[in-house]
Amino acid sequence: MQKILIIGATSAIAESVARLYARRAAALYLVGRSAGKLDAIAADLRVRGAQHVHTGALDVNDLSAHGALLDDAWSALGGVDTVLIAHGTLPDQAACDASVELSLREFTTNGTSTIALAAALAQRLQSGATLAVISSVAGDRGRASNYLYGSAKAAVTAYLSGLGQRLRPAGINVLVIKPGFVDTPMTAAFKKGALWATPDKVAAGILKAIGKRKAVAYLPGFWWAIMMIIKNIPEFVFRRIKL
Repeated sequence: MQKILIIGATSAIAESVARLYARRAAALYLVGRSAGKLDAIAADLRVRGAQHVHTGALDVNDLSAHGALLDDAWSALGGVDTVLIAHGTLPDQAACDASVELSLREFTTNGTSTIALAAALAQRLQSGATLAVISSVAGDRGRASNYLYGSAKAAVTAYLSGLGQRLRPAGINVLVIKPGFVDTPMTAAFKKGALWATPDKVAAGILKAIGKRKAVAYLPGFWWAIMMIIKNIPEFVFRRIKL
């Protein structure tokens, strides 16, 4: 029986991932801010076939609360073999530009809290386990429209690259997930186009990447080619492009 810990479980992508694991009769521990939403998702997952579903409420920015929450997850599941960190926000860049306080709070949510959780998880995971973390293609290069968000994701990506290198000899795989545009409640106000994916499609890609013990997964896969082009644009040219 697979034992799955999902942090940020009320997000659209994470909920889709949880449903796929429920079909495999996995045991799940769901973490989010809203106990009510977690309970509703847990009830749905039990109907879909999950062996056990436990929940824990957490404000990820309360770094001092991480340890107790992880201890409870390990106790409830009897160990964890796969972790998905999927929480995050999509900051308003203009609002962040006007407020240092807001910028730091959003960076903590999207960057610091994830790094803190990954560091604590690295001390608990055993050989054969996977730590999968949703970063973003936005972390591959800063863009004027969302560089606060992108910088947080860049920090997460760099940290996980080093952590994965450190943990590999111990048999623990670290997977960095880099979605492109995903049609979720967080992006409801955005105009959609051909590059947009559904949470279900991204979730299927996450499970496939976990199964293959990949180090990095661009989802959908065509984002790898797009980001290779964007990353290789000379800086003096890139600064003249509106992205």
